[in-house]
Amino acid sequence: MSNEQQGITENQWRQAKLIWDYHQMHHEVRPVDVAIGLGSHDLGVATHAAGLYRSGLFPTLVFTGGNSPTTAKVFPRGEAVHFREHAIDLGVPAEAILLEPNAANTGQNITLAREVLAAAGITPTTVLLVSKPYMERRSFATARNLWPDVEILCASEPLEFDDYLKSIGDEKLVLDMLVGDLQRVIEYPKLGFAIEQEVPEDVHAAYESLIRDGFTSRLIS
Repeated sequence: MSNEQQGITENQWRQAKLIWDYHQMHHEVRPVDVAIGLGSHDLGVATHAAGLYRSGLFPTLVFTGGNSPTTAKVFPRGEAVHFREHAIDLGVPAEAILLEPNAANTGQNITLAREVLAAAGITPTTVLLVSKPYMERRSFATARNLWPDVEILCASEPLEFDDYLKSIGDEKLVLDMLVGDLQRVIEYPKLGFAIEQEVPEDVHAAYESLIRDGFTSRLIS
């Protein structure tokens, strides 16, 4: 059994669950002008965005994302393209979806999706970001920095932590990503990429503990 397939310890699970809970914004989802589905390796983003569209929460849905080393094999034609096709399969009309196929990071997701909306004559005042569960806080902080005049709400598939681990099938990878996203929440404001977010002491301690345990493959240098 490879390291990537080995189970995590009970303590590591507890530390990861603290970070998982922190990453989620727990916003109450309500009608908005547009939604933006942020590209990633997780097709659940498109599934959830399609469900929210069918609930009548927004008239326009943007999918944004090109490729990354994590997604190139899974979505060879680009994250946004595959997400769009999946949403159409789930009943979202093609004409309700705008496509942004080039973004390579969260800042570009926001900036380029905004440009696509502007080109379509849409200037929203409320935007719902649909992302992976552990990416809500980072996407919120990024969007508030780049698009301060718009009200930002966040949503993700309503999965329990255990269920998400099972859905991905690689516990170490998920913990690596939880740690990596938290590092970005902490460090990106210093680089001008995002607004500052308070990190509770217990969450920061869990982050440092998981780094000591080697969950470091998604850290930036």
